[in-house]
Amino acid sequence: MISVNTNKNYAQIGKITCWITFTIGIVYLIVTILGLFSLKSKEEPIGDPYFTLMELLTILIAPFLVLNMIAIHYHASKKHKINTLFALCSMSIMAAITTSVHFTIIMLSHQLETPIMNDLTLFFSFKWPSVVYILDIVAWDWFFPIAFLAAAPIFNNGSKEKTIRMLMIISGILSLIGIIGMPLGNMDIRNIGIIGYAVIAPFVFLLIGMNFNRKV
Repeated sequence: MISVNTNKNYAQIGKITCWITFTIGIVYLIVTILGLFSLKSKEEPIGDPYFTLMELLTILIAPFLVLNMIAIHYHASKKHKINTLFALCSMSIMAAITTSVHFTIIMLSHQLETPIMNDLTLFFSFKWPSVVYILDIVAWDWFFPIAFLAAAPIFNNGSKEKTIRMLMIISGILSLIGIIGMPLGNMDIRNIGIIGYAVIAPFVFLLIGMNFNRKV
C-alpha cells in the first residue's frame, strides 16, 4: 500500500514536471509564432533559427510528458489504474517516436549538405508526404490523444478536476482529428491537431500542476 508521504512525493514531482511542460509548451508556441511571422509566404517552411529551436524544444518536452503521466498514474485511484497505465504506455510510445524523429532531423540537417538533403526529401523533411512527417503525425495525432483521452476520466473530483477532464477530452479529440489529414493528404485538416496538442495541452498541464499543488 502506498503511504501518504509517497503520494505527496508523486504529487510534488507531478506539480514540477507539469509546470515545466507548460513553460516549454508556451516557449514553443512563441517560437512557432515568430517563425511563422518570419515567412514571406505561407508555403515556405519555417527556417532557422526558429526551426532548430522548435526541434530542440520538442526533444526537451518529450521526457517531461512521460514523467507527467507517471505521476498521474501513481496518484490515480485503484479503479483508474488501468486508464493511467494505458495513458502512460501511449505517452511513452509518443515520446520515443517524436524524439527519434526530431533527433534524426536535427542531426542530418546540420551534418549533410543541402543538395543531399534535397535528395532525401521523401524521408527526412517535414513536407507532405515524407516518412518522418508521417511518424510525427502518428506520435502527436494518435498516441498523444489516446494518452489524454485514457487519462481524462480520473479527473472527476470537484469542478477544477472536471475542467481538466473537459480540456483533456477537447485536446484529445482535436489531436485525433489531425490524423484524418493523412489519408486525405490535406495538411490543413492535420493542423487542427496542432491546436489540440500545442495550444490547449500546455494549459491542461498547467491546471494539472495546480491540482497536484493542492495535494502536496
